[in-house]
Amino acid sequence: MRLLISITIFIFSCITQAEETAIDQRIQEEKELQDLSFSLIPHKPNYLLPFVFNEKISSYDIYPENESGENEMQDLEVEFQISFKIPIVIGIADLPISVYFGYTQMSFWQAYNTDNSSPFRETNYEPELFATWQLDKPLLAGWEFKFASAGFTHQSNGRTEPLSRSWNRLNADFVFENGNFVVSLNPWMRFSEDESEDNNPDLIDYYGHGKVTLAYKLAEHTFSLISRNNLESGFSKGSVRASWSFPLHNKVRGYFQIFSGYGNSLLEYNEYTNTVGIGISLTDWL
Repeated sequence: MRLLISITIFIFSCITQAEETAIDQRIQEEKELQDLSFSLIPHKPNYLLPFVFNEKISSYDIYPENESGENEMQDLEVEFQISFKIPIVIGIADLPISVYFGYTQMSFWQAYNTDNSSPFRETNYEPELFATWQLDKPLLAGWEFKFASAGFTHQSNGRTEPLSRSWNRLNADFVFENGNFVVSLNPWMRFSEDESEDNNPDLIDYYGHGKVTLAYKLAEHTFSLISRNNLESGFSKGSVRASWSFPLHNKVRGYFQIFSGYGNSLLEYNEYTNTVGIGISLTDWL
């Protein structure tokens, strides 16, 4: 009898765990952090790639040249991203609507370029203010509309002319899930700027009006694919970023990432390149 009860409890626990999706686990982790008096909640992936190969960087004409007329940047560099959000208001009017401040920073560091003092080649800063509405609305064929968000986003590289790049946009995000498969539709609208002050007037030609993110969690492995401006541009000015994170030790995970297309960073928004990098991550999409 005891054996039968133990088996029943074990089967029930497995079913319960199976019903909890990757997004549900992420939401629960965020709620636990929100219960603290002050908390930094992971937003986008946080990672460090000590080895990133960029096949085109040494041919870019936007970087200074040495006395021989050669680009001083190296193909091998370090890339890392820091991303977090802070809850400002949780549960507006007893509804599942919350307001957050978010911040994401992506840096490209020429760490191995010691002949040129190992400079930071480019850093992109992205603060944002947004509201999120958790819906959990069942759709068809096992799909569920998990949540929607909308807000204001600024992105710039903090440089002066002629290397300055920046833009402001209204941002929306619609997230759907089916088990551990997640789809995010992220449209945006850029705020117009005076022609004399706009240092990247054709940025939307390359970034488009939105992106699509696909993420899938298989056991302890997370796979993601981000497509930006591919369909809109007829696959002529878009980009694809794919990543795979896998367990290493405790909270530290291995991280492998490839990028192909335009806009790997703001400075190279109109430059086409292919990159591949490997390193570690602390958080991922799921």
